[in-house]
Amino acid sequence: MLASLRTSRFPRRVAPYTRALARRSYALTATSAPSSATVTDLEHLPQPGAKLHGFTLQRTKHVPELELSALLFQHDKTGADYLHVAREDTNNVFSIGFKTNPPDATGVPHILEHVTLCGSERYPVRDPFFKMLPRSLQNFMNAFTSSDYTMYPFATTNAQDFRNLMGVYLDSTLHPLLKKSDFVQEGWRIGPENPRASQGKEESSSGEAEVGKDDLVFKGVVYNEMKGQMSDAMYLYYIRFQETIIPALNNSGGDPAKMTDLTYEQLRNYHQEHYHPSNSKILTYGNQSVEGHLEMLGEQLSKFGKVQVDQDVKAPVQLSGPQSVTMKGPIDPLTPAEAQFKSSTTWLMGDTNDIAESFALNIATSILLDGYGSPLYRTLIESGLGTDFTPNTGYDTSARKAVFSVGLNGVTKENVPKVKETIMATLKETIAKGLDPRKVDGLLHQLELGLKHNTAKFGMNLIQRLKPGWFNGIDPFDALQWNSIVEHFKAEYEKGGYLEGLLEKYLSNDNTLTFTMTPSETYDAELASEEAQRLQSKITEVVSRFPSEGEAYQHLRQRELELLEEQQSDQTDGIDALPSLDVSDIPRQQPRIDVHDTELDGKTKVQWRETATNGLTYFRALSLFKDLPDELRMLVPLFCDSLMRIGTKDKSMEELEDLMKLQTGGISFGYHSSASPFNTQSAEEGLMLTGRALDRNVPAMYELLRTLLVETDFDSPKAHKMIKQLLQSGASGAVDGIASSGHGFAMKYANAGLSPVGMWGEQTGGITQIKMITGLAAAEDNAEAMAQLIGKLKVIQSLVVADMRLQGVRAALTCGTDVASTNEQALNSFLQTTTNTNLPSPSYQPTAATGFQAPATKTFVNLPYQVSYTALALPTIPYASPSSPTLSILAALLTHNHLLHEIREKGGAYGAGANLRALTGTFNFFSYRDPNPENSLRVIENAGRWAAERKWSEREVEEAKLSVFQALDAPVGVSGEGMTRFLTGVSREMEEERRGRLLDVGVEGVRAEAEKLGEGLKGAVGKAVVLGKRKGEGWEGWDGFDMGMAEREGNGGA
Repeated sequence: MLASLRTSRFPRRVAPYTRALARRSYALTATSAPSSATVTDLEHLPQPGAKLHGFTLQRTKHVPELELSALLFQHDKTGADYLHVAREDTNNVFSIGFKTNPPDATGVPHILEHVTLCGSERYPVRDPFFKMLPRSLQNFMNAFTSSDYTMYPFATTNAQDFRNLMGVYLDSTLHPLLKKSDFVQEGWRIGPENPRASQGKEESSSGEAEVGKDDLVFKGVVYNEMKGQMSDAMYLYYIRFQETIIPALNNSGGDPAKMTDLTYEQLRNYHQEHYHPSNSKILTYGNQSVEGHLEMLGEQLSKFGKVQVDQDVKAPVQLSGPQSVTMKGPIDPLTPAEAQFKSSTTWLMGDTNDIAESFALNIATSILLDGYGSPLYRTLIESGLGTDFTPNTGYDTSARKAVFSVGLNGVTKENVPKVKETIMATLKETIAKGLDPRKVDGLLHQLELGLKHNTAKFGMNLIQRLKPGWFNGIDPFDALQWNSIVEHFKAEYEKGGYLEGLLEKYLSNDNTLTFTMTPSETYDAELASEEAQRLQSKITEVVSRFPSEGEAYQHLRQRELELLEEQQSDQTDGIDALPSLDVSDIPRQQPRIDVHDTELDGKTKVQWRETATNGLTYFRALSLFKDLPDELRMLVPLFCDSLMRIGTKDKSMEELEDLMKLQTGGISFGYHSSASPFNTQSAEEGLMLTGRALDRNVPAMYELLRTLLVETDFDSPKAHKMIKQLLQSGASGAVDGIASSGHGFAMKYANAGLSPVGMWGEQTGGITQIKMITGLAAAEDNAEAMAQLIGKLKVIQSLVVADMRLQGVRAALTCGTDVASTNEQALNSFLQTTTNTNLPSPSYQPTAATGFQAPATKTFVNLPYQVSYTALALPTIPYASPSSPTLSILAALLTHNHLLHEIREKGGAYGAGANLRALTGTFNFFSYRDPNPENSLRVIENAGRWAAERKWSEREVEEAKLSVFQALDAPVGVSGEGMTRFLTGVSREMEEERRGRLLDVGVEGVRAEAEKLGEGLKGAVGKAVVLGKRKGEGWEGWDGFDMGMAEREGNGGA
C-alpha cells in the first residue's frame, strides 16, 4: 500500500502539540522486558571482522539507554547492507527495502510493490501475500511505497512464523513472477465495467461495438487506490508541494492521469534495475539469533552478483530569492467556499546527516509550531487568518536536505499574501525575543518519558525511523546515539543563543518557496473530463491495431474475461508450497496478567496492575453518564477539546501546556462507551480521563486533570473565540477526513441503527458528528447560537463533576508495586478535591431535534469522491453467546476466501472484508476505494448463501483461526495490560472461555452460522451504507443522508 500521509481528523486530537510530537519526536519508546546480557552483550555476539554465511561484520554498537545492540553487516558478494538490532523483545521484526527513485509519475514503484507480492518462483501461488495472512500469527505484515524507497516489513512473536514469512518476503521481492495478468489486475487496464453483463446477448457488428464502447472504463487496484488518494485535498496539496520542492523526485504513488502510460515492459525493467541485493537495506530486530538470520539471508543472496544501482539522493530546488507556485484544487462542499485557499512558505535547511543539528532544529521548530501557545499558532490560527496548518507544515528530515514549511488551510483569497507576511514577521520577532527555556525543558522531558514509555511496537517504530535516513546516506549508528545527541544539545544550549542562532541561520532570509492551492469550482469536472478524454485516446490506440472497432472492443472484452477466468481458477492451486503454522501453535491459555481491585470512599472502584513500568504511572478513569440526552452526547468531543483549549481564570492554555510537558507524559479527556458482554442492547457511556507521568510527578498530573476539568473558564471573554477556532479546525478538510477512512465511517453509520453503542459511536465520531461540527462552524458568527452552545458545554462540565460526586468513578492504575500506596493516596486526594468543587448548575432544556438521522435500511451519502466506500451491518448475538466465536471465524473465512477475491481482485477495489464486532454483536461487510459499489453489494448480499453452500475444509477453518488469533495474541505494551477488563467488563475467565470456543470451532458450526447469516442478509434487519458520488441507475429505494451541502450540488462542489 502507499504509505499514508496522515490519519483521519476524527476522533480529533486533544491539542496540536500532541500531533506534532508524535510526528517529529526523536524519542524511541521501550518495551517492558528488562535487558538481557545474553541477547545484547557484545561479548556474546559476533565481533567486527567476523565472516558469517557470506557476510562481513563491519561494526557493532551497544546503546544502553535503548537497551539494544546494533550489528552492521555487508554481504561480500552483492554489497547488500544488513543491520541487526539485538534486543530482549519477543516481537521480532524483519524488513527488506530498496532504493526506488521514481522515474516519472506513472507510479511504477507503487504498482511494482503490489505485483511483486502476486507470486514468486518458489511460491507460484496466486497472491501469496494475501494467502499468507491467514497462515501466520504475525501482528504486522505489509509493504510501503515511500517517496524514494520501498519497504516490506513484518513482525511476529513466533520463531517459526518469522522464518516462514522471511522466506516468502525474500523470494517475493528477489524472484517475483511479475505476470502480465497481475500487472493489469494491480496496475491498470481498460475493460468493461461489468464484463459478464453483456454475455449471452445476441451480437452484431454494430451492436458489438456499441456495447463494448459504452461500458469501457479504466480498471486496476492501484489505479483506484490513487483515485481515492487524489480525492483527499490534503493529500493532493502535499503531493503537489513535494513535486514542486523536489521536482526530480516524481510521485512514487502514481498520478492516475499518468499511470495509464506505464507499460508491462517498463515494470519488468524497473524491477530488474532496482530489486537487487546491491540496492537493498535489510534490517532484523528482536531476541532471535543473528546467526540464523545470516544463514537464511546468505543462502538467498548468494545467487546474485554485484551490480551498479541508482542510489542517487534527489535534492530540492535551489531557492535564491522568493519563488511562488499556484495550483488549482478541489472545493470542500462542507466549508465556506470563500475560505478554502491553502498556502505555505518553505525554507531549505541543513544536511540531515548532521544528526546533532537536526535534533536541535527539531526542538526549535517544535517550539515555533506546537501547542496553542506557540508563536505561529497564535499569529496564524488564533488570529483567525486560517483554520489549521497545511499537511506539509513542520521540519521534514525524510530527505538528505531538510526543509521547513509553515502553511495555513482555510484562508480567504485576500488573506493569502498575509500568510507569508505573518510567518516572516513572527519568525523575526520570535528569534529576536528568544525561545522560552521552559518550553525547551518541557520537550526534553517529553523525550525522556518517551524512552521510558512501554510499547509493543518498538521494533516497527525503529525500522520506520531508521530506514528513510539510511536510504539517503545517513549512518544508522549515528541515528541511534541517543545519549550523546542529547548531551551535545544540552552543552550547546547552555552556552546561550544556540537555537536562536540556528533559526537565524536558516530562516532569516527570503530564499523561500510559497506554494498556494486555490479552490476551483470546476476541478472535479475537469478531472472527470481529463479521464474521459484519456480513456478515449487509449481506446483509439487499441482500435488502431485491429481491422475494425468491433474487433478491438471484442478483444478488450475477451481479455477481461480471460483475466476473470484466471482469477476464478482454483484459488488453492499450489497453496501447499506456502509455509504455514498450525492451530497447535496457538496456546490454549494466554499468559496470566495479574490485576486486583480495591475500593475508595465506598464508591470508586480501582483496578490495579502492579508491574515493572520504568518508573511511570498510567492512570485512567471513567465517570459514567446516566440518561445523557443525545444533543449533549454529541457535544462531548467538543467539550473534551475545549478543556484542552480555553484555560482557566488563573492560567492561560499556554501555561497549562507548559506544565503538562514539564510534569506529565500527556493527559487527555475523551468519550467512551461499551456494550454489555451479555446483552448488546445494554450499554454504558462516560467521560474518560487519562494521564501518565513519572512516579514522582503523579500528584502534579492529578492537579492538572482537576484544574482542566473543574476550572476551565467557559465564561471567559476568550472562550467564544477559542471554541469558534476549534469548530473551524474540525470543519476544515472534513470531507478529506472521511475519505481517509471511508469504509470506517460507512460501517459506523450502518452500526448506528443496530445498538445503543452503535448509535452513540456515530453521534460522537461518525458522519453525524462531522455534520454537526460543520454546521456549528457555519453558524460561528451567530452570537445567540454560540451562547447556547457554551451553555450546553457548561452543563456537561457540571454533570461530570456531579456524577463523580454521586457515584464515584471507575479507575485503573498501572504502576510499580513500590509506589502503589502513594498512588492510592494521590488518587484519593484528586477525587476529594474534584468532587468538593461546587460548580454552578446551568439550566438545561433538551431540544426536540437532536440532529441525529437514524440510518434507513439503505443509505447513500453523496460525497465528491472518485471512488466509493460501502458497508453492510447485521445484528447478531452478544459476546458471551456460545456461537459468537464461530461468527468471528466465519468473518475471517469470508474475507480471505471470498470477499478479497471477488471485490478486490475481480472488482478492482483497494480493499474488502468482513468482521465481527463481538462486544456490540454486529457482523460487518465493507469495501474500500471501490469503483463499483453496486457489484460489491451484490457480492456481500450473496455471501451468506455462498458460505453455507461451500464445502469448507478443516485446513481453511484452521487458517481462519490463525487469522483471528493474530489480533487476540498481538503483544500489548505494559500500559495496555488489563485494559480489556477495565474498559469492557470482559473478565479473564470470559476471555479464556471464548478462546477455547474459538479453537474448537468446526466446519459444521461454520455452516450453521453461515445459513443464519444468509437469512439475515435476505431479510431487512441489516443496514447498508454507501459513501461516494451517486452514479448511474440502480439506487432506487436508497435514502439520502444530508451532509448539509445540498445547496452546493451541481455547482462543482459535489
